[in-house]
Amino acid sequence: MMNFIQRIGKSLMFPIATLPAAALLLRLGQDDLLGIPLIAAAGDGIIGNLALIFAIGIAMGFAHDNSGGAALAGAVGFLVLTSALSAVDESINMGVFGGIISGIIAGLLYNRFYNIKLPDFLAFFGGRRFVPIITAATMTVLAGILFFAWPPVQSLIDSIGNWVLGAGTLGVGAYGFLNRLLIPTGLHHVINTVVWFDFGTFTTASGEVVKGEINRFLKGDPTAGPFLSGFFPIMMFGLPAACLAMYAAAKKEKKAIVGGMLLSIGFTSFLTGITEPIEFAFMFLSPVLYVVHALLTGASMMVSYMFDVHHGFGFSAGAIDYVLNFGLAQNPLTLLVIGLVFGVIYFVVFYFLIIKLDLKTPGREDDEDMVEDTAVYSDDIVEVKAYHTIEALGGLENIQAIDYCTTRLRLTVKNSDIINEKELKRYGAMGFMKISKTNVQVVIGTAVEFLAEAMKRRTKNGNPAPKTEESMELDTQPHSVKALPATDFHMPIDGDIIDLSEVPDEVFAKEMMGPGFGIMPKGKTIHSPIDGKVVSIFPTNHAIGLETDTGVEVLIHVGLDTVKLNGKGFELLVKNGQLIQRGDALLNIDLDYIKANAPSIVTPVIFTNVEKANLHILKKGFQRKGTDSIVKVDE
Repeated sequence: MMNFIQRIGKSLMFPIATLPAAALLLRLGQDDLLGIPLIAAAGDGIIGNLALIFAIGIAMGFAHDNSGGAALAGAVGFLVLTSALSAVDESINMGVFGGIISGIIAGLLYNRFYNIKLPDFLAFFGGRRFVPIITAATMTVLAGILFFAWPPVQSLIDSIGNWVLGAGTLGVGAYGFLNRLLIPTGLHHVINTVVWFDFGTFTTASGEVVKGEINRFLKGDPTAGPFLSGFFPIMMFGLPAACLAMYAAAKKEKKAIVGGMLLSIGFTSFLTGITEPIEFAFMFLSPVLYVVHALLTGASMMVSYMFDVHHGFGFSAGAIDYVLNFGLAQNPLTLLVIGLVFGVIYFVVFYFLIIKLDLKTPGREDDEDMVEDTAVYSDDIVEVKAYHTIEALGGLENIQAIDYCTTRLRLTVKNSDIINEKELKRYGAMGFMKISKTNVQVVIGTAVEFLAEAMKRRTKNGNPAPKTEESMELDTQPHSVKALPATDFHMPIDGDIIDLSEVPDEVFAKEMMGPGFGIMPKGKTIHSPIDGKVVSIFPTNHAIGLETDTGVEVLIHVGLDTVKLNGKGFELLVKNGQLIQRGDALLNIDLDYIKANAPSIVTPVIFTNVEKANLHILKKGFQRKGTDSIVKVDE
């Protein structure tokens, strides 16, 4: 059951990602800003159809291959469900729950029937084409059941919602505490969905009825905001102060190493409200701090409520949303005072606990426990890591399912008690979280995709010991990087060079994989920018790792989220281990296909074993393939 709920939480992340665009358009179109109804209506087109968007996104998330066929089935299921219910009782409005239920059922049906074979005279309707059909039939039957079953369920939800809304200080405090506490499991998305999109109702001047804390706030409900306001002091002041405390408590010789990282993630939290980089920096190393963080978040929610502050966001509680929605807020300046107070509290409490309890926050790890994560692994090293990770997890007989997200392995096991956490960390794991008796998560870093795919392959062939095991030592130390002169790196493809911070993917933009730059490609072939060799090729051919003759590692990642294209749109022209020279063709790309099927064609070029201070970007804007002096690396 826990694994099933986690899958819902994971699947919710994709449709929730549409909220920033919707909130921005809706807010900018209001009379107190641009006053352009067309822009406001564009944003409302997303906000007003969140249930349908949830149905599509969750169906894709549940599908084993994230297929668009599952997405279509999710949309069909939601339309059938809502139309059928409104035909028999127009008062039944399931809201986002209708979308969530439709998405789950469509995704499960897709996994069951995507490869079904029908008799020859019905063969056209077989396979993936059958999924929307069976989904429509299933949702019709379900509509008949929900006609009787949903009203009491909705009554219970409304009662809980009314209690929480009416519980005042206690209600908002409990929500804030649980919101942070559940982040390691991903289940915070589930409770956020209920609070953000279902609690409370508000009728606009035009007669439209909207539900949920975010929707009501953006539509001008003066009672909305208490369940959002208290996050601003934490994300804008509290967590940045926690970064300052971790820096102050770091070992003297390691301050320079962790200082840049803590500064960047602290500023990210203040500006955008994206807090995961900070929270993951200490939640596994020092769980006691994370519990304190959750308690302080609940306290901030309660204090903001007591001062009658009503403020909200469309994305997260950072400075951008604070300024953008200032005109809709009630007592917004009070939040700044509360934030400063909580900033002081965070610094004092974090610093005291770190020093007093000798907590292993960044910069205080024992030297023998420190592992340098690399974004590009050779095939041999991946195989060794995969073998030992499987063994540390209790062996093949203990592993039931392997999944992964941006940085974590998500695993279903028979017995989590037999997992050897020490061995996991010895072979590259940064953290381990036991969710339940049968569900665990292992924090690997940005190279988790490579490791997970290797583990999946090994589960199918019995996980034999790697042939290179006896002669290979895993390289867990930082590489000694030699200089890369500007003339030794050439532009790999025609295109515009952009700052890495402009890449619309947090992993790259926050330099979690290393410093570099982005390219908006305008050619059809990726060429080698360096002399050296190919050290890794991602199974779906969308990413290639290179190494210069002097040991500088370069990752070229074509497009964003292109792993889901399963190799379509890419023609590999080299093989792993092949020696290459500047200008050699590496990969043909179908830009039109990638544009149509991926979130972005922007291509990050990452230097995975280079310090930011040693990398210098020399040129911006449009550059031709083969242009040199665009980047250099100092010793």
